[in-house]
Amino acid sequence: MGGSVHSEPEVEESESLRSDANIAGPMTDPVPGPRTESMGADVSRETPPPMDDTPIGRAAQMAVEALGRGGEGMPRPEQTRIVVVANQKGGVGKTTTTVNLAASLALHGARVLVVDLDPQGNASTALGIDHHADVPSIYDVLVESRPLSEVVQPVVDVEGLFCAPATIDLAGAEIELVSLVARESRLERAIQSYEQPLDYILIDCPPSLGLLTVNALVAGQEVLIPIQCEYYALEGLGQLLRNVDLVRGHLNPTLHVSTILLTMYDGRTRLASQVAEEVRSHFGEEVLRTSIPRSVRISEAPSYGQTVLTYDPGSSGALSYLEAAREIALRGVGISYDATQAHIGAQTDPTMVEGMQ
Repeated sequence: MGGSVHSEPEVEESESLRSDANIAGPMTDPVPGPRTESMGADVSRETPPPMDDTPIGRAAQMAVEALGRGGEGMPRPEQTRIVVVANQKGGVGKTTTTVNLAASLALHGARVLVVDLDPQGNASTALGIDHHADVPSIYDVLVESRPLSEVVQPVVDVEGLFCAPATIDLAGAEIELVSLVARESRLERAIQSYEQPLDYILIDCPPSLGLLTVNALVAGQEVLIPIQCEYYALEGLGQLLRNVDLVRGHLNPTLHVSTILLTMYDGRTRLASQVAEEVRSHFGEEVLRTSIPRSVRISEAPSYGQTVLTYDPGSSGALSYLEAAREIALRGVGISYDATQAHIGAQTDPTMVEGMQ
């Protein structure tokens, strides 16, 4: 269908979201570039900028106001939580989930490291991290035993968020790792040697079950599996769960599946509701109460080197990832999650689902 069919609903929806959320102050421009003002405008009468007039400050203000929590933060874990985001089925929102959960946690004061284990480097791109061939990367850590601290880069737009990028060199790492000593635990050793304090490490895995994913499973404590609310959603999931069991039995006894996150949810379709019901009946309490809607804003953000949290903080996608991160943080410290206080528009109000075809 033509682009004109979708452009107007997106604008109306974004405006209604911001109005419903009672968001004060100027909205962060989704598309980078200078603002233009009409001739003769009285600049002295403009609304003053927020106290922290930076991308991170504006994003944090927009997100907190949209959630209506008055600055209430997320609890921080007593020890570093290492979460492996994995699903060998492609196109389920694995990388998108990794970077947006990481940004959500960092916006609430946590120190978060994203480890990009996908040779495509999409997580690095989404975080605005340079990852051309000559950049020190996670490949150097795994194959050349380079210290993790030498490849980690800070994410410019989000304070407290860091990334160990992937380069194209990682595409050959699977073959090179085969002949190396301790090939399954090289990432684990690198993380154990990393001395900077962190609250969370999120590892973005490739859509396969090779040595890169095995390294992530050996290094991690928890597995987060994003599942799209579409046909064949559970296809191949059994093999991933069997691999988790194998790694737990032989290499990492603490590993467990802690979280299932439903993505690409469209409350207007019966299929999405049926898939969600099937996943919840199969996995029970491991499934987050929050689901992520299918959203144009979420899809657009990586092309600008941003997460949806900084690209459009008031969108339903940003709010849903913030709420999912909050639910994960609460689970980590044993606090029950109150879904009645959550932003769950994507589940209950079909009009909040953005950009559906």
